[in-house]
Amino acid sequence: MAATFRPRRSVLYMPGSNARAQEKAKSIPADAIILDLEDAVAPDAKAAARETVCNSVIGGGYGGREMIIRCNGLDTPWGVEDVKAACAAQPDAILIPKVESAEMVHELESLMDASGALATTAIWCMIETPRGVLRVQEIAAASSRVAALVMGTSDLVKDVHARHTPLRLPMLTSLSLCILAARAEGLAILDGVYLDLQDAGGFRDACVQGLEFGFDGKTLIHPSQVDPCNEVYAPDAAEVDLSRRIIEAFAEAEKEGKGVVVVDGKLVENLHVENAKRVVALAEAIHNLQEASA
Repeated sequence: MAATFRPRRSVLYMPGSNARAQEKAKSIPADAIILDLEDAVAPDAKAAARETVCNSVIGGGYGGREMIIRCNGLDTPWGVEDVKAACAAQPDAILIPKVESAEMVHELESLMDASGALATTAIWCMIETPRGVLRVQEIAAASSRVAALVMGTSDLVKDVHARHTPLRLPMLTSLSLCILAARAEGLAILDGVYLDLQDAGGFRDACVQGLEFGFDGKTLIHPSQVDPCNEVYAPDAAEVDLSRRIIEAFAEAEKEGKGVVVVDGKLVENLHVENAKRVVALAEAIHNLQEASA
């Protein structure tokens, strides 16, 4: 499933065992919601959380928000039943943790097919281990169901014995390899979470950095992070206006048999037009999502 212009600026984790939080998510302006059955749920609450999450998805009421269920790994006591239940609930995607090979994707896909998953139910893969990063290209290309890569930076920092730093230089290689794999396969890719809820300035800086790296959006752990994340990852009015003018000017130039045109004193070629079309499509998709979720 190639990446679309569906907005994924803000993707908020919600604990699978908290029905009240899932109800509240219906009014939070996140582009997507991940109902989490893995890290956020204690072992003795897994089965009850599975039922709560699936009921939330089946019940709907989330407007145009993309709904994702994060299941436990298939090698855990809960993973297989999580996937079976998720397929019946019909979310937009199933997110699987700690993906380290194409074979893991194939195993999930086979289980989804056997469990009656809709053809439109996508696979999202968490990349959060050294082996996952080193095999990210094969993971990204493993199945037509794969639609997004999600960075699990907390686990990755731990596994490589690195440190969380403002510039994230210890993570630069891992993040860049995953972004390259996503773009090579036409997938969406989401940045990892920011853990310090008191550091609003640091969070915003991390969003700006993620945008500059090439991420489509960021995974979030608290509703207070949604608005600043949406603001950073959305094209502003000036960028959209310039993009529209680039598209129009280049179309006129092509009618005259020209392959380049000057807009605001800058040379514009076809590659700039492609990016301008992406910006406009994203802005329109954000507007449509806001209308659908109002």
